[in-house]
Amino acid sequence: MQVTVSGEEDSTRLDRVLAQHGQNLSRSRLKALILAGHVAVKGAAVRDPAYHVAKGDTITIDVPAAAPAEPAGEAIALNIVFEDDDIIVIDKPAGLVVHPAAGHESGTLVNALIAHCGASLSGIGGVKRPGIVHRLDKDTTGLMVAAKNDRAHASLTAQFADHGRSGAMRRGYLAFAWGALSRQRGTIEAAIDRHPHAREKMAVRESGRHAVTHWEVVETFSGRGGKPMVSLLACQLETGRTHQIRVHLTHIGHPLLGDTVYGPHFRTKANALTSKAQAALAALGRQALHAYQLTLEHPGTGEILSWEAPLPEDLRLLAEALRAAD
Repeated sequence: MQVTVSGEEDSTRLDRVLAQHGQNLSRSRLKALILAGHVAVKGAAVRDPAYHVAKGDTITIDVPAAAPAEPAGEAIALNIVFEDDDIIVIDKPAGLVVHPAAGHESGTLVNALIAHCGASLSGIGGVKRPGIVHRLDKDTTGLMVAAKNDRAHASLTAQFADHGRSGAMRRGYLAFAWGALSRQRGTIEAAIDRHPHAREKMAVRESGRHAVTHWEVVETFSGRGGKPMVSLLACQLETGRTHQIRVHLTHIGHPLLGDTVYGPHFRTKANALTSKAQAALAALGRQALHAYQLTLEHPGTGEILSWEAPLPEDLRLLAEALRAAD
């Protein structure tokens, strides 16, 4: 921002002249900018707030971007599946955001991990993502691993980048999808990129990044009249794109139950479910997706570790309702 002294100023003191042209900057903020050398008069930095400027002087203010606030530890309960000096594996509940972002500056998994792990938490992931090597959507439940030191962070980052192509890494998801698939198993290979019009969404696009999802039918549920209406799929990721399973299943015409972002046009299909299933789906309030399986190589010992997390209560009740007769 530039200010030119006009001669009509109430004072020629630098700090007071700027206070009249500060564009919502407080006097204390302006003083701090002067003392830090971010204010120049006629091209030369001036660090004295009482410096007297002359008519016609050009004052330049360089306002640096605000540094992101470091997240603080918060006592948030975690369902810990495994923990040692290198890694922590949790079963994430629905509604828990993984790391701070606009609109979610606190109450995140990162805040919980900082409180739980203390100073050991790895910082390679950045100020706002310490220890984080992958994430789940806010309303997706299931297994997540975080690194507790730099060595573990480097190892896990490499494993997730490889996606099991040459190592032990495996990530399995259980997905309740609309409709009955025509085969027992299959693979969806379609590039994913940001949606061209809705920036909060992803979409299958030729311009996108390579993405591969393998799926297998675990169970099929019928609605009223015995018509197959819902499939429970076990999905394995070969890549890790944002919203990958949600986008890929929508792409083949089988969006997730409860997915208001990618499957809103399927809401009327709920009318064909039994009354018990309709009630369970209405109570769900989120996409029906659960990260049930995680396999990786331990960063320290090299041991292959594997965990499975049962369906959370809301999805368990949904499955029971889908199986039940009306």
